[in-house]
Amino acid sequence: MERGRAVIRYMARRALGWLGMIFLATNLTYFLASFYLNPRSNYVARRPKLPESQIDQMLAQYNLNDKDPILERWWTWLTGVLTRWDWGSSPTGGSVNDEIAFRVWVSAELVLGASILMTLLGVGLGVYTASRQYRRADRVWQGISIIAMNIHIVVAAMIVVMAGIWFNQRMGSTVLFVTGAQSVGVEGIGPRLLDAARHLVLPTIALVMTGYAGTHFMQRSLLLDNINADYVRTARAKGLTRSQAIRKHALRTSIIPVATSVAFTIPTLFTGAVMTETIFGWEGMGRYFVETISKNDINGAVAVAAFGAAMTALGAILADMVVVALDPRVRVS
Repeated sequence: MERGRAVIRYMARRALGWLGMIFLATNLTYFLASFYLNPRSNYVARRPKLPESQIDQMLAQYNLNDKDPILERWWTWLTGVLTRWDWGSSPTGGSVNDEIAFRVWVSAELVLGASILMTLLGVGLGVYTASRQYRRADRVWQGISIIAMNIHIVVAAMIVVMAGIWFNQRMGSTVLFVTGAQSVGVEGIGPRLLDAARHLVLPTIALVMTGYAGTHFMQRSLLLDNINADYVRTARAKGLTRSQAIRKHALRTSIIPVATSVAFTIPTLFTGAVMTETIFGWEGMGRYFVETISKNDINGAVAVAAFGAAMTALGAILADMVVVALDPRVRVS
């Protein structure tokens, strides 16, 4: 009971610490974005040319007029976030809240499923090859993983796209969709889930194809360090087979760094899967981040940075929870 309360207090302190860092990082990003991005450029190049006074008025209504003091703009933005959870508007008037709310779920469909599959495949292959060190299966899977690790995501995505088109042609109908996250006009829970799955298969394969290898090699290396440890030999001396000793003892210890690494990798995939989202036509967080920079969208860029910081904090907290759950030697003071 006391240990449970200690864990909760520890996690609460960690969460508060990360909350403070998110606040500081987000506000720093606002000042940096305000200095380097120029929302006025969205209007200057218009034809017929707009009067400067009209441009000032249009930017001012979105709190983006660079002629206003930056501290005044920052305070207005911060007040809106803290009191109304309003992250502002783009230079053309679009709501940042609406964009984030839509794109987060689009990216989540792709990233979370791909992350789970990458982890399961990587860990499974790591255990399989480590228990067969230097045998044919180990060498074959290492070779495949080395090739997969060195394939660029663009190349992998194009291979998957061509394979999907070939498969649809062989089936005589569109079984797997090559672009987009959903079809228009689909009604009902069952049809929507099936439609989402048909859109999800190809981009997920592309991400898994290039992302599992790192987990494979990490898990294999860590497991090999523990297979011949004293506690594993003791377990085998008590009657466990080699496979049982690996699964019940060596794997439990060696999987902790892998789980921690995966927890920190998931946040980066949300905003880092730019190429995959672009090739498959997914309007996710990765594409939105690129768009905010190219369109000089200060509020959008800051919101994406804040989201990335929040996901990193969540990954750190999940990593702590995984360590506490997997390692019985961990004690929280």
